[in-house]
Amino acid sequence: MSNQPLDILAIAAHRDDVEQTCGGTLLKAAQQGRRTGILDLTQGEMGTRGTAADRAREAADAARILQAGWRQALDIPDGRVENTWENRLKVARIIRETRPRVVILPYWQARHPDHATASTLGYEACFLSGLKKLDIPGEPHRPFKIVYASLYHDIRPTFVVDITAQFEQRLESLFAYKSQYEDQSAGSTDFPAYAEIRQRIETMARFYGLLAGIDYAEPFVQKEVGLVEDLLMIPVKSI
Repeated sequence: MSNQPLDILAIAAHRDDVEQTCGGTLLKAAQQGRRTGILDLTQGEMGTRGTAADRAREAADAARILQAGWRQALDIPDGRVENTWENRLKVARIIRETRPRVVILPYWQARHPDHATASTLGYEACFLSGLKKLDIPGEPHRPFKIVYASLYHDIRPTFVVDITAQFEQRLESLFAYKSQYEDQSAGSTDFPAYAEIRQRIETMARFYGLLAGIDYAEPFVQKEVGLVEDLLMIPVKSI
């Protein structure tokens, strides 16, 4: 990757979280000429299936499929993502290094504690990164916009992104994690079969697409009120 700032940086707790929740959006942005990146907070060492080394190789493959120009994993313990000062500084360093204009975070409520904590941790790190007197490398930087990938929380999204053209490639990026999603005996009582995973993902993408009158979409929430200058330019159609 060049030294140019990222347009979009997606931050998530585990390798494959981004592929599940906003992979199509990242791919679409890359195809539109945007510079995209992924920050995984952990190595994935606590997963029932595969090893951290397996997931590192798979994450690299997935990043290529999503055309992401930058990807890195931190060393925060898997299963113990905590919103500590040390961890906030680790993420703030990445924010200063990559200088994203938009950051995508997990929604702040989640079944997995790592996901919920990653949301708060990422938000606070974005704020810290902009403090001039914070003693970490790099020039102060604060993203222009933070949005939340809300796929796995039952909440009406603020907006959805049309990923119809990217849907199959987004699936390909997720299934690059062969250690996690290929049918196997390890974890078979807890993990759905490959065919069922595909069906679930397609069903959710179709549901969010239906809200906007398209085939497939990914949902997002933003906390701020949006500003509209021209009602005729709102890129949403009523159905």
